[in-house]
Amino acid sequence: MARLATDVGGTFTDLVSYDEVSGEVKIAKTLTTQEDQSIGVMDSIHQACTMEGLDPSAVEFFVHGGTTVINAITERKGVKTALVTTEGFRDVLEIARGNRPDLYNLRTRTPAPFVPRHLRFEIPERMDWQGNVLTPLDEEKLVAIAESCRRLDVKAIAIVFLHSYVNPDHENRCVEVLSELLPDVTVSPSNRISRQWREFERSNTTVLNAYVQPIIRQYFANLSNSLAKENINCTYYAMQSNGGVATFDQATDVPLSLVESGPSGGVAGAVRIGRELGADDLLYFDVGGTTAKCSLIKSGQPKLNPEYKLEWSRRSPGYPVQIPVVDIVEIGSGGGSIAWLDDDNGLHVGPSSAGAMPGPACYKRGGTEPTVTDAKLVLGILDPDSFAKGQMTLDVDAAKQAFEKMAARLNISITEAAAAVVQIAEADMINALKLISVQRGHDPRDLDLVASGGAGPMLAASIGRELSVKSTVIPIYPGIFSAWGMLAAMPRVDLQRTHFESMSPDTMERLKSIFATLITEAVEYFSCGSKDKLDLVYQVDVRYHGQEHSVLTRIDLDWDLGTFLNAFHEAHETAYSFKIDDASVEITNVHLQAQLHTSVVSIAPVSREGRSFERASKGRREVYFSEDGGWHDCDILDRDFLPVGELRDGPALIEEATTTTLVLPGQKFEMTGTGLLKISEK
Repeated sequence: MARLATDVGGTFTDLVSYDEVSGEVKIAKTLTTQEDQSIGVMDSIHQACTMEGLDPSAVEFFVHGGTTVINAITERKGVKTALVTTEGFRDVLEIARGNRPDLYNLRTRTPAPFVPRHLRFEIPERMDWQGNVLTPLDEEKLVAIAESCRRLDVKAIAIVFLHSYVNPDHENRCVEVLSELLPDVTVSPSNRISRQWREFERSNTTVLNAYVQPIIRQYFANLSNSLAKENINCTYYAMQSNGGVATFDQATDVPLSLVESGPSGGVAGAVRIGRELGADDLLYFDVGGTTAKCSLIKSGQPKLNPEYKLEWSRRSPGYPVQIPVVDIVEIGSGGGSIAWLDDDNGLHVGPSSAGAMPGPACYKRGGTEPTVTDAKLVLGILDPDSFAKGQMTLDVDAAKQAFEKMAARLNISITEAAAAVVQIAEADMINALKLISVQRGHDPRDLDLVASGGAGPMLAASIGRELSVKSTVIPIYPGIFSAWGMLAAMPRVDLQRTHFESMSPDTMERLKSIFATLITEAVEYFSCGSKDKLDLVYQVDVRYHGQEHSVLTRIDLDWDLGTFLNAFHEAHETAYSFKIDDASVEITNVHLQAQLHTSVVSIAPVSREGRSFERASKGRREVYFSEDGGWHDCDILDRDFLPVGELRDGPALIEEATTTTLVLPGQKFEMTGTGLLKISEK
């Protein structure tokens, strides 16, 4: 009986298989096939069968995460989509918001909507803010709209009516009519995707969902057929952006919930590692080939981003999404990120990446630009002969040659140029970690840092030292940790509803009634028969009267009003550094997080037999440390043979199949009883 997870990244596709009886773990790593990501997934399964002895017929749980949705959006490869909306609201997508992402940047440009104006159709209908019908739905107009969509070869239709989050009857009837008239067209009503206020955000969310829905439906159909041909016959799950999993059918209904599918798997894994460490408050840090991703975990739960925006930048407000997404700060800085000099010889790393093809110069696949991976090879941190389990030999001379022009322009040595590239990359990543911690009101000194990804462990010790974290932890299988984390995720659904109410002594009773309705929906979603099978978290968006934005506050339904208000004041102070104890308070949204009780991947104690530093030793190698500007003779150790519970001083390089961990001079490290690698300062 095996549990299998696959994760498609920008460079590599990772696989982890876990045997629930024996505890045996099998892993595989293949190059991502961007033209059809399901090919890379099947390549990883074939590799695991051939090299690791995976038996496909023994797989009873399959979960998949990847970049299909985000790629379709960022590359504008979704389907032709139309919008049907309330008369008078055709241009909501175009008007958007007047806010600038950077107050002092006057060059802000609102991005073009995903539905052009000629594909945005208005229809007479209207609800008031309480859900009462003001204007009946004009079904005759729908027939004309359907004919226009057929003539224009529309493949998906988003339906967004005013105040449908309160009363969805008009939207649901619109779905019935259009589905009958256009049976081959996907129809997405907003009430099945977001039951929250704010017309622009809800419209944009529904449009993006419709834009990618046929893509993800076809992708999951292809992947399901390929899995069945390999004799993997079980329920297939997809990793969601909220840190939980959903069946392929559930995910196809709301494919936008997969927008941060892969990174959320790593966050779910970090939560599992935190439970193992007895640490509820963590920073999670994942560096792959293309990007670095950071997330905060508080009280054993990943933080959700209340204002997630796709393609946000200082010059663009991006596209807001009303889908629960783990709060992830992502930057274009990874192992394959290209280092470059601007016209003033300023050094930058990323966001452009060498990717899998042609890859870093040292891959010998045609790449010539210097990358972070090339720098790590030049500095002696990577072993050219054991990279990727020995499947690839790295070319040191090619890596050095890639830095020659840069070194000449800066009038420094190749080694110094490589060290500078690593320092710039680390500085960018430290800033990203501060965005997710310090700027959210959390002190990194109170947190442990969990670092994963193929490049993360090489950078983690230096970053952890700079942030003064309690300890830096390298989890098991760090190079494929997002895939491993998917096996630690439970089926989950987040149900959100807009509800306006000023706080009063009767508020808690009304909240209990609202949450009871949401619990019933969650039980139906999972078909589990009873709420006793669910882990439930109750949260409410709360704000001071007169404020625009709310603070998501976790509550207990047994609280009285005073306890509720105290929790909100504390949450507001954490978020904004102040509170107003005597101000009027109001609710804007309620949020139920429901997880279905299921078994997840366990972390078995490692055997202490045959483990010692002597057996782990693979020799020594000269490694360059930029802190003191010199080379150090460094121990090379095999992680599989490190002794349990024995402290060792750095510097050291700890190698394993999917990554290499660097421990700095002045640090110490040890292997825990469950195989975690902990690094701390002396």
